[in-house]
This record gives sequence, structure tokens and C-alpha cells, in this order.
Amino acid sequence: MSDLPKLSGPALPPFAGGRPRKIVVLCHGFGASGQDLNGLALGWRMAFPHTAFYSPDGPDRVAGMEDGYQIGYQWWPIRNFSAAESEAGLAYAAPILNHFLDRLLEKAGLTEADLALLGFSQGTMLALHVGLTRERPVAGIIGYSGAIAAPKLLEPLIRSRPPVQLVHGDLDTMIPPMAMDSAANFLRRNHVPVETHLSAHVGHGIGPDGVDLGEAFLSRVLGPEK
Repeated sequence: MSDLPKLSGPALPPFAGGRPRKIVVLCHGFGASGQDLNGLALGWRMAFPHTAFYSPDGPDRVAGMEDGYQIGYQWWPIRNFSAAESEAGLAYAAPILNHFLDRLLEKAGLTEADLALLGFSQGTMLALHVGLTRERPVAGIIGYSGAIAAPKLLEPLIRSRPPVQLVHGDLDTMIPPMAMDSAANFLRRNHVPVETHLSAHVGHGIGPDGVDLGEAFLSRVLGPEK
């Protein structure tokens, strides 16, 4: 595992100081960076004072997406949105994220029950795949504006069934809202508890209602910070 790319990016220690009692890992979308979702963490950390938030950059840069202010990263290349591309991408990216999660939990002395995953777009695809294929269930998974990228690959690999919250904008033209319905149907068919929300007048992004729902979901699944 030592030859896997090592992820880095914005990290917020517990607002109250000390060792974290819970961990939230946020996975950004294609062409973005960990900084894109760090704003969510900054907005939530006072509500979860003993939680550490990590927003790692994807393992690879996206060529041509450096604008002088931010470098675009990807979890895997996207060229044609084919099933083969998604399956190969997840087979590449999932071990990298799993290794990152294992290191975080080991360092903090915590277990998957203390860990929540969050993703946006491509990050949602990865968070769902990783969260459902780990041997022990994470506390919960939030997926914004995403999809099940490779259902035929994922279905036989499912080993845990944490609660999932899916949120999608009704004006999303990048990943249509029907992707949320398809993902929810897939999860229910595989006995994974899932709740969905369609945000009105929101495109490929996260509306204020999505932010509030995410905070409420984290509060439920992470529970009291012991």
C-alpha cells in the first residue's frame, strides 16, 4: 500500500482543540480541489466542536485547469462517461481513498463508526463506492449532485450498509436529477437506507437547504461527541 499516492489538502482540527472524536472526509468533484468543499467544513465545525474535517485533493491534476489561483484535481480521468471508464477509475481511486481513511482512523484511534464521508459530483461517486465496500460501516455518507458510477462493479462488492443522504439540484445539467433517483433505487434494492432531497432552483451545486440537511444528517449519524 505504500506505493499508493498520498492525499493531502485542507484539514481542520477540532474547533474545541484536542484529539478528534469524530472525522468527516469531504471528496470534491472533477476539476476542483479540496478547497472547494472546505467552506462546508468551516461552516459546520462549530456545530461539531470535537470533529476533524479533511478535504483532500484528488490524486491527479487535470491538465489545462491551472488558472493561477487554483489547480484542478480529479479522482480519475473523465473523457467519455463510459461504464468501462468509471469502473477503471473507481478501481484506481478507491484504494487511494481507503488508505487515506485507514491512516486517519489509526492516527486518531477511532473506528469507522466515528467517520462520515461526503462527496460532491465525482466525489459522491467515490464516497458511495468506498463507503459501501469497506468491511465495517462508516457512520454515514452524504452525496451531493452525484450518482452510482459503476453499479455492476459495486453491487457484488457491497459489504456494509451505512445510512446515505442524497441531495441534488433540480436544475443540474451536468448530472441530471434522475441520477439521484437511479442511485436511490440502486441503494434500496441493495438494502441500503437512503433519503433523498431535490433542491429547487439549484444547478450543479449545493443550495442552502442542502447545507442545512447535511448538517442535520451528520448530527444524526455521528451522534453525541463522546
